[in-house]
Amino acid sequence: MESNVQPVCIVMIEDDAGHARLIERNIRRAGVNNNIIPFTNGTEALTFLFGEDGSGEASSNRHLLILLDLNLPDMTGVDILQKIKSNAHTKRSPVVVLTTTDDQREIQRCYDLGCNVYITKPVNYEGFAAAIRQLGLFFTVIKVPENP
Repeated sequence: MESNVQPVCIVMIEDDAGHARLIERNIRRAGVNNNIIPFTNGTEALTFLFGEDGSGEASSNRHLLILLDLNLPDMTGVDILQKIKSNAHTKRSPVVVLTTTDDQREIQRCYDLGCNVYITKPVNYEGFAAAIRQLGLFFTVIKVPENP
């Protein structure tokens, strides 16, 4: 059996530099050393995820974990979540929503759209670390099917 499993890459979509640093520090403290690619707006993040042509094929062989802030300068995180979960190439990527909103309807909407974990900021370190570890565990056991 070949073991060319790519490491999971963490895509962080967060426009607040202070929050971004805090999140990154928490990820490192949780013992996760994966590469983190930061974006401060939805437009650049979507270009990275879906490629210049917007098809999503750019992410077909990537193992991604997406950390998504809902309040971004150019579009809402909910829109991004919807796009990620409705694209064949990115829909299996776990999405952790990080936001200051603890509005139950908003939370429910994110889960309905397919987010895996919803974390309210300011981030509680223990809960965040546990969620990241759980998702990390998810990556170590998952076998991504090869394209036919």
